[in-house]
Amino acid sequence: MAKVSLKKTTVKKKTTKNSKKRFNKKELTLYREKLLNLKDDILNQINDIAKETFRKTQKEMSGDNSGYGLHIADAASDNYERDFNLDLVAGERKIVFQIDAALKRIDEGSYGICKVSGKPIKKARLKAIPYASCTKKCQEQIEKENKI
Repeated sequence: MAKVSLKKTTVKKKTTKNSKKRFNKKELTLYREKLLNLKDDILNQINDIAKETFRKTQKEMSGDNSGYGLHIADAASDNYERDFNLDLVAGERKIVFQIDAALKRIDEGSYGICKVSGKPIKKARLKAIPYASCTKKCQEQIEKENKI
């Protein structure tokens, strides 16, 4: 049993060592800045959408300031728009959590290593999606399994 735990420790150190070799300090700083900027942008978008969604009453959203009630179709349309905006906010929040996890991986020295296969994530993928935690192949497999 002791051999197994030693072997796992060795593998874990090897992965951390690989990620540190893979990115120099300057590259990691650039990825950190990119992630932090992206997080700020997303949080600003979330705040804007949330303020706009919750600020208006149904009458204000429809542009009807008269004393007459809303038509049922207008109310349904407004509800759909509000639900759509809230779904957008929920999706953006998931990305913020992924960004936070990527920042933690930078601190731990495991950034750019696939959490599923342990293989390096291509730099082109990290440039496009800096919070990616899996290689493209592993991510496709995860998404395929989740559809079933």
